[in-house]
Amino acid sequence: MSSISTIALSGMNAATRRLEVSASNVANVMSTGALPNADGTVPAGAPTAYAPLEVVQTESAGGGTQTTVTTAMPSTTAVYDPRAPFANQNGLVAAPNVDLSQGMVGQMIASYSFAANATVMKADERMTNTLLNIMA
Repeated sequence: MSSISTIALSGMNAATRRLEVSASNVANVMSTGALPNADGTVPAGAPTAYAPLEVVQTESAGGGTQTTVTTAMPSTTAVYDPRAPFANQNGLVAAPNVDLSQGMVGQMIASYSFAANATVMKADERMTNTLLNIMA
């Protein structure tokens, strides 16, 4: 595989990771839990809210990219839901700090990035085949 294809493949892998993380965040947007205490702990027996993830993308030596998945900070925000059995005395619960509009935009960007890198791989393959046909 040429270095061009290797770089494009790393971009496709990064786009896939971004889509996976965004989909997980969107799917768990309603996964609330108890508000953490001042020390960051959740009361015993109470559920914890989903901690949204984010992708950190860095360049690799020699070209390409690599990704690392981390927990978004701040991971939760307080929302009013007095019917939740784990709500505090003010009716507040912890909800994942997920922006749905950013999640949808992120999914679209991941899709376009994947397609662009796939096109680069196809172009590299065509160039290699043309070179081999000329030399034959």
